[in-house]
Amino acid sequence: MTLRTTLDFLLQDWLDTTGLTSRERFADHNRETFDAVLDTCERIAREKYAPFNRLVDTQEPHFDGEKVTLPQATHDAFKAYAESGMLSAAQDYDIGGMQLPYSVEAAANAFFACASVSIGSSLLSVGNANLLMAHGTELQKQVFAHNEFSGRWAGTMCLSEPQAGSSLSDVATRAVPDGEGFESDPLGARYRLRGNKMWISSGEHELTENIVHLVLAKIPDADGKLVPGTRGISLFIVPKKMVNAQGELTGVRNDVALAGLNHKLGWRGTTNTLLNFGEGKFPVDGQAGAVGYLVGQPGKGLACMFHMMNEARIGVGIAATMLGMAGYYASLDYAKNRPQGRPITGAGKDAAAPQTRIIEHADVKRMLLTQKAYCEGALALELYCARLIDEQHTGTAQDAEEARLLLEVLTPIAKSWPSEWCLEANSLAIQVHGGYGYTRDFPVEQYWRDNRLNMIHEGTHGIQAMDLLGRKVLMEEGKGLTLLSHRIMATVNRCNGIPALAPHAKALARALQDVGVATQKAWSTGVPGEALANAVPYMQAFGHTVLAWIWLDVAGCALDNDPQQESLETQGHVGCAKFFFHYELPKINAWLGVVQSRDLTCATFPEGAF
Repeated sequence: MTLRTTLDFLLQDWLDTTGLTSRERFADHNRETFDAVLDTCERIAREKYAPFNRLVDTQEPHFDGEKVTLPQATHDAFKAYAESGMLSAAQDYDIGGMQLPYSVEAAANAFFACASVSIGSSLLSVGNANLLMAHGTELQKQVFAHNEFSGRWAGTMCLSEPQAGSSLSDVATRAVPDGEGFESDPLGARYRLRGNKMWISSGEHELTENIVHLVLAKIPDADGKLVPGTRGISLFIVPKKMVNAQGELTGVRNDVALAGLNHKLGWRGTTNTLLNFGEGKFPVDGQAGAVGYLVGQPGKGLACMFHMMNEARIGVGIAATMLGMAGYYASLDYAKNRPQGRPITGAGKDAAAPQTRIIEHADVKRMLLTQKAYCEGALALELYCARLIDEQHTGTAQDAEEARLLLEVLTPIAKSWPSEWCLEANSLAIQVHGGYGYTRDFPVEQYWRDNRLNMIHEGTHGIQAMDLLGRKVLMEEGKGLTLLSHRIMATVNRCNGIPALAPHAKALARALQDVGVATQKAWSTGVPGEALANAVPYMQAFGHTVLAWIWLDVAGCALDNDPQQESLETQGHVGCAKFFFHYELPKINAWLGVVQSRDLTCATFPEGAF
């Protein structure tokens, strides 16, 4: 199967995306318009992204002390993407959008992630603009968000700092009112920011005429002290170049300076920066301090930023999935064409017999099937979450509430599961290539390097795990977990009546029960240190259970359409489900064992014994 046939099945047969056109927001669309979007994005990805994936890896961004230089291919790719309208795909018609369902937008963007994940910065620009559409003033939307949707400007999110990393409580960037009348600036209450932000993707480039930074900073109290913790964090719009209320550049550079580029293992085509805010290199009105405009209320910035972070987590999950998929396709092609070894018969190997292609070896099939199960399963999960976002925005009140609860529980999995297991798929793709996989003559080593970053992007594995076990499964008296359990059991009950899937349905029901027991036992003492000591194994077991559900549901859909499994596509779906239940789901027993016993081996291991 190709990526396109996989997407078509998941979108149309499994998720019934065309059914969304009965809703007012999507009434102008139909299967043909959705297909046209996918056709366009597939073509642009094939022509403007894929041929240059290796080039942007080897010709990294260069900073000469004044500006950052990127390959022409990156400029061309971004221009083609912006002109396609995909930056504003989900937005209203009256601001130039297409009013596409997010599930179609996510599927279309999968082509670009598969072709070259590190070209362009559309994920952050769209997330930045969407945050402003949700929390900004009308003028902030018009001046900043609309220009990002058009591709005229780009956007970033500036959270981390050199001394703080993921610990946002320790953010030290300061924002002070910018003189008398600061609160009456038409673009928002005006502040001066001073501080440093590290690991800022697309923080400096010449792809667009301006860059809109969304920056977390703290406003000092009356004594000039910063409020401890996250309660004092506010959010600010800090443009690279100053603009007026009409969205025009004023010709004044804001006091945001590039201190240097970070050179990472992967995603080398994207600039990754250390930015200095307010150091005085570009004084505004003769004063040091980067000019920023308050978004929302003082001290409520983190709540606003989570709007962008949660969206970005699903985006990272899609990126990880598609990097795994790219490696899978490359290794599948290699395995079909690489002759090596001979079949073992009753009389042993016949050295004079022709070589067999490596795809005929059982262990190579195991590695290919593992990749397929991980990557296609992850893609189904991400599109399911995207479909939930459509429900949240356009469904009935009850459907929207259920979608919200499910997304709360599933978002940590949507981010973390692909970033772990699709990375493993990339490792297997290298293995299928043998010694050639470790060379730059083949693309699979780059896919692995690019994907290794996704376990860090938008919150580490440990952060996602503590969010899941420490908050999401407990929130609102466990409503989200209960709802997810009901959805899983609905699939179990349906597939119990399908002979080919009935054993898997029973196994999934047992796994779900085991996860529930582990959740209760983890918190049975009420001691967070004990419950969360094994949060990552819990998340791994939870994620594998969710993916088993996804595969069972997908296989059930395939068999509904093709009960006799006459097509290879159906055989692929059902075979992947069988593989996942036989080879992957049994792993949860070891993970849940340490969760249930609240094993403290890791937590209590003495530092000096390392």
